[in-house]
Amino acid sequence: MAVRTDVCKRKQSDCFVIIGPMKRPIHIALNAHLLSGEASYRSAGIHGYILNTLRCLQGIDPNLRLTAFVSKGGSGLPHGIEVHQSSFSTTNPLLRILWEQCAAPVALAQARPDLVHGMGFSLPLAWGGLSVVTIYDMSFVRYPARLPMSRRLYLRVATRLSARQARRVIAISQSGKDEIATLLGIPTDRIDVALPGVSTSFQPAAAEAVRDFRERQGLPERYILYVGTLEPRKNLDTLLRAYAQLPSRPEVKLVLAGAKGWQTSPLYRMLEGLELKDDVILPGFVPNDELSMWYGAAAAFVYPSLYEGFGLPLVEAMACGTPVIAASATSLPEAVGDAGMLVSPLDPSAWAGALELLLNDPQARADFSGRGLERARNFSWENTARQTALSYYRALGTAL
Repeated sequence: MAVRTDVCKRKQSDCFVIIGPMKRPIHIALNAHLLSGEASYRSAGIHGYILNTLRCLQGIDPNLRLTAFVSKGGSGLPHGIEVHQSSFSTTNPLLRILWEQCAAPVALAQARPDLVHGMGFSLPLAWGGLSVVTIYDMSFVRYPARLPMSRRLYLRVATRLSARQARRVIAISQSGKDEIATLLGIPTDRIDVALPGVSTSFQPAAAEAVRDFRERQGLPERYILYVGTLEPRKNLDTLLRAYAQLPSRPEVKLVLAGAKGWQTSPLYRMLEGLELKDDVILPGFVPNDELSMWYGAAAAFVYPSLYEGFGLPLVEAMACGTPVIAASATSLPEAVGDAGMLVSPLDPSAWAGALELLLNDPQARADFSGRGLERARNFSWENTARQTALSYYRALGTAL
């Protein structure tokens, strides 16, 4: 027999209080079709958030019975979560929309869950029961050109309607919560925040392992690292201008690790124009199981992005002991706190000055490394799962 878990509110935090047995588990149906089965840049970000949250959810609360609806071809979810695969692949966005709005209502009617969680921006709009929706960012509004018009229109309409339909909305940062309230008109008291976590695989590596990694990859003794898709909102033009100004540039390379996004041609033209082709390394997409070594071997990690839902690479780098510099924009200060350097996103000279400090001041580098390690300990996927479960109980509050 399951145990009933109620939510108690304290001044600083929420907690679970076990008060007695329940007649049956609470059945949560999760639309997890944004899980990707491919090892590519598309399998990072949202994929990682969904996968890690689900892996931890089943161990957080024994009252929850989880049913995940995924694309045909597998999900990588652990035993204990009931998995329903669609009869066709939904990796194509249009097919995923078709499943979400046409097939999902039928599947949900058969499953009869107590609550539906749309884990990727939208809900089946024909679903009339209780629901929660996670909105990772509002980039489809802020940077609409990065999406085809059909997807952009769908997200604009479906996300707005889903947020209004849902009993609770989950954001992944306080900045995201504020944006959802402003752009979608959702009252802030209906929006919860479930910050991303960082995997325990991200930790400082032994010096010998770092040396071996650099040799295998052909990397220099010192390099500055960026990890992320190569596209305009990542603000790499400011980073390149800053790097071009560095007096120490002949001694340190810049590594831009990530797959090509949209409008990458100007980036390559800038490399030519600033005469940086011999100093900038472009390894392409880096698989997740190699990331910790790329972070750990870097002299500094930089994230100049103009817009992010959270900025998890910053926390991953800090967990590896690498000092970080981030743009003072959107959610990035939430990720960094006082454990890294925050720089105006459009000031190349300020970025160059911050880089010179970290590259040439061992004490500053050691200080930021230690503070980053300490801050990274605050982010765990178990806590993400707890905050997600709290949203479920808030949504179900009047139905329990």
